[in-house]
Amino acid sequence: MRQVGSVLWPKLRLLQVYGANTGVGKTIFSSVLCRAFQKRFPKVHYLKPISTGPQHEADDQQSVSDASVLAAVHDELSRYATGEDGVAIVETAGGVLSPSPSGSSQADLYRPLRLPVFLVGDHQLGGIGTTISAWESLHLRGYDVKSVALFADDRYDNHSYLKDYFAERDVHAFSIPPPPERIADTTQDAQSMRQYYEYVGSLQRVTTFTDRLLEAHDKRISDLQSMPAEADESIWHPFMQHRERSKDTIVAMDSAYGDYFQTYTTKREDQASSKTETALLKPAFDGSASWWTQGLGHGNPQLALTAAHAAGRYGHVMFAGAVHEPALRLAQTLIEKMGNSRLSKVFYSDNGSTGMEVAVKMALRAATVRNGWSADDQILILGLKNSYHGDTIGTMDLSEPSIYNKKVEWYSGRGHWLDFPQVKMRKGQWVVEAPEDWEGAQATSDQGRVFDSLDGVFDFDKRKHDHSIYMDYCGAMLAGLEKEGKKIGALILEPILLGAGGMMFADPLFQRCLVESVRDKGLNAQSTGDEADWAGMPVIFDEVFTGLYRIGRFSAASFLGVDPDIVVNAKLLTGGLLPLCTTTASQSIFDAFLSDDKSDALLHGHSYTAHAVGCAVANQSLDIMMKMDRDGTWTGFKESWSQPGHETAPPADRKVGAWSMWSNAFVKAISHRSNVDYVFALGSVLAISLKDPAGASYASTAATGLRDKLFAGNPGEQWVIHSRVLGNVLYLMAAMTTSRETLEVIEEKVFTALE
Repeated sequence: MRQVGSVLWPKLRLLQVYGANTGVGKTIFSSVLCRAFQKRFPKVHYLKPISTGPQHEADDQQSVSDASVLAAVHDELSRYATGEDGVAIVETAGGVLSPSPSGSSQADLYRPLRLPVFLVGDHQLGGIGTTISAWESLHLRGYDVKSVALFADDRYDNHSYLKDYFAERDVHAFSIPPPPERIADTTQDAQSMRQYYEYVGSLQRVTTFTDRLLEAHDKRISDLQSMPAEADESIWHPFMQHRERSKDTIVAMDSAYGDYFQTYTTKREDQASSKTETALLKPAFDGSASWWTQGLGHGNPQLALTAAHAAGRYGHVMFAGAVHEPALRLAQTLIEKMGNSRLSKVFYSDNGSTGMEVAVKMALRAATVRNGWSADDQILILGLKNSYHGDTIGTMDLSEPSIYNKKVEWYSGRGHWLDFPQVKMRKGQWVVEAPEDWEGAQATSDQGRVFDSLDGVFDFDKRKHDHSIYMDYCGAMLAGLEKEGKKIGALILEPILLGAGGMMFADPLFQRCLVESVRDKGLNAQSTGDEADWAGMPVIFDEVFTGLYRIGRFSAASFLGVDPDIVVNAKLLTGGLLPLCTTTASQSIFDAFLSDDKSDALLHGHSYTAHAVGCAVANQSLDIMMKMDRDGTWTGFKESWSQPGHETAPPADRKVGAWSMWSNAFVKAISHRSNVDYVFALGSVLAISLKDPAGASYASTAATGLRDKLFAGNPGEQWVIHSRVLGNVLYLMAAMTTSRETLEVIEEKVFTALE
């Protein structure tokens, strides 16, 4: 699939002419600018991709996709970039939000190119509001509007008002005399217009604009080229060893749109054999979904509008003892759509790490109150090895330290971690492998339990033998802890996928059995008899990464068929736009904090708790994804993973099981690569574990070569893949809006890179 992004060449200056409305003189202004630039450059190009006007010239009856228009514009502009000084003016049709042939607005159609904009204002009655509205529509979509210009009209004097208005917003605005009246004689009329263009093109205000455009072009390039070195001097990046970082490895991002970053690096391709000037920006597929947050595409106009509306309606408002509609609606949606009858209260925080710390405080308080423990008691958390629940001191204290290969200095050993069986695809077969030294290893054969399909792993009814062995193992483990006098305050699980700890696919049946065991034979106090109450110990599900459709369902807990007492959601919660986190708890957890003493309350929060903009964007994001789930947007992906005969079964008999946006055939194919240990895919997630003779661990560098190869691409490639690694594991994620066509090309690139 063809992918084009922002265009930027050193010697080809670009400008896109938008109009605040139809009939405001876009073509006249384009002609004036062409004439002005011709005085400075030997080559000035004019391009109007879509036309309106007379019926025989209009494109509104044509069936043309946005992708085809973008590709054609990109190709044409590329032909202009010969390495010689020049200018290209791209004129739009109608107004800023006028529909393109596909039905999308022009502002959205051309946004991937993100050309500098020259906005022609409306000089007519009502034109002030029209012009300001057009500018705002472009501005909130991420365009850089370099200037606003319009005809000077003494009757309405719009130009005087708008010049002052835009000056306050640091936008250059000017006016030019209107064109002469049309002359009936076409020859005389053409001569009159030539004289007009010559005169206006020489006006100081026009040449001032051309100077500003050229300066802005050079400054944009200069700023972009200096960013990596300046960042190396002043930025402390997260999650990396800085001895491995330099100005040559830091990626400068000019913008992002849809699935792609628009990137610049100091490492440029050799252009000796190229007939065109090398572009400074290259689209890079956001392979990590920007640390698992991206769900609805970068620069999503729906989310941008929602955020702007909430910012205008509320800004930020105090949330202590108050409520606003976005926060209330979001809480009600989460409680309803999770399908968990235990959950009833939503607590807001700003990110997943903080939300998990809140969850731990909730669970430990509830367990302490019911069990009558004191502050002197050592209370442990039960979890899985290689777990990771965020970077606050409270959550790092609970993470299994081996993921860093070293103890973090504040680690105090408050967790009891269990090794666990993992789901992997090897050589085209799904297997469940127990750890080599695991006490429950009798659950598997030497090669592991083999399944014909991913659905087979989740078919618990057909895994009764495994269920029995897992329950015995969990029961014995809990009995041993009880015999040792251990006090366990909570069970914490990342359902299905352990993310930052190394991208591990836990056997869902084992996780289910672990929850059943702590509730059935768990340590400490038993339940109160209320089915919605916790028993044994509170169960926390960390769905920061796995929740909200990331692995195919609204609730990751639904894969296990058990209901946690506390659930934490973040990342996809706002579709990738803003930080926000929710910790949703049961009534019994909430009641543990009730008393007449304020010191017994959950005294946790921050200044931007339940930020109205974040809550509003979360509501919009969830609405979009729930609609996609209902309307069959992902049906094509699901068909790739369905069992034989599924497609012909009556709709009422079809059961949606485990599925992925990455094709079944592709996952099987790469599992046969000689350098691949195993692979798995679920929802939008793909993880590839590479063989490392030195041993697979968080400190492994086995996957960095593949990561670098995908980002470098092959010579002449128009776009590349930006990805992240966790030790010997390279992972890729799609947004929930990524197309099948895009993923097919990515699959091909990955398959080739693994050779």
